[in-house]
Amino acid sequence: MKRRDFVGHVAWTGAGLLYVLGADGIVRATADASPGSFGFVQISDSHIGYTGPANDDVRGTLLKAVAAINAMPAQPAFVIHTGDVTHLSKATEFDDARAVLSTLRAPLITIPGEHDVIGAEGPKRYAAAFARKEAAGRGWSSWDQGGIHFVALINVGEGETMGMLGDEQLSWLANDLGARKANQPVVVFGHVPLFAAAPEWGWTTTDGTKAIALLRRFNAVTVLNGHIHQVLEHQDGAIRFATARATAFPQAAPGTPNAKPGPLKVAPDSLLGVLGYRTVEVAGRAAWQDRTLAQG
Repeated sequence: MKRRDFVGHVAWTGAGLLYVLGADGIVRATADASPGSFGFVQISDSHIGYTGPANDDVRGTLLKAVAAINAMPAQPAFVIHTGDVTHLSKATEFDDARAVLSTLRAPLITIPGEHDVIGAEGPKRYAAAFARKEAAGRGWSSWDQGGIHFVALINVGEGETMGMLGDEQLSWLANDLGARKANQPVVVFGHVPLFAAAPEWGWTTTDGTKAIALLRRFNAVTVLNGHIHQVLEHQDGAIRFATARATAFPQAAPGTPNAKPGPLKVAPDSLLGVLGYRTVEVAGRAAWQDRTLAQG
C-alpha cells in the first residue's frame, strides 16, 4: 500500500491503531516489525479527577491502559498523551495522574488539553508535572526519530472553545517545517483536531487551516489528536487525520440527534469496549493491531 493510501484503508475496529510509518511514508506490512524498528503509543483524555456516571473509576481505566502498554513485548520508544490528562487542573489530579503515568516503562511525552490549563494555576501545575525542557513557546516542540519528523502542537486554552494555535506558534511551525524535505514523513500531535471535525461543538482549530497549508507540501503527513473521545478520520491530499478514543469516557458522535458534547454514559459492560489507546510501529515495514481496553 502506498503511503497516500494510509488511514482510509485501515480497519478501525478498536480503540488502538498500530500504524506503519516507514522512511518513505506510511505503508501496510507484515505482523512483525523489522530489525531496528521502534514504536510509539498514543493515549488521550484520561480526565483524572472526573467523577460521574460516564465512568466512576477513570484512574482505574488509565491504569488498565498503562498495564496493557507495559505488557507489550516490545516496548514503545515513547508514549504520548495528547491532552486532558486531568479534569479540573487540580494539584491532586496532576499528582494522581503523574503517579499512574510514571509507572509506564517507556518515556512519556504529554501535551495539554483545555482541562489541564484551567485557572491561573492550571498551566503552572501542568508545567510542573509534565513540561519538556526542549519545548518552545507555550510548550510546542519537534524532534526527529527513525526518519520521521514529529511535531507536538499546543492548540488549547482555558474553556470548552475551539482550538487555536496563534501567530507565534504558526511562525515557529513554518520555520520548523521549512528546513524539511518534502519527502520526509511528518507526524503531528495536537489535542483539538486541526480539521473541522464538528465546528458546531467546538471540535476544530480556528486557525488550523494555516497549519494544514504548511503541511501540504509534504508527501506523507499524519495528524493525531484527542479531545473528541472517538475515532474520526479525515483526508486532505496527502495529509491524513485521525482522532483518538479516550481512556476516561466516550462522547457522542457528531450529528447524533439531540446530543451534545460531554461525558456519555454507556452500558457498564460496554464501557471498556469504547475506551482504548493507539499503538504505532515505526520502521521500514511493520503492522498495525487494534486494541480496546476490553481486549487488554
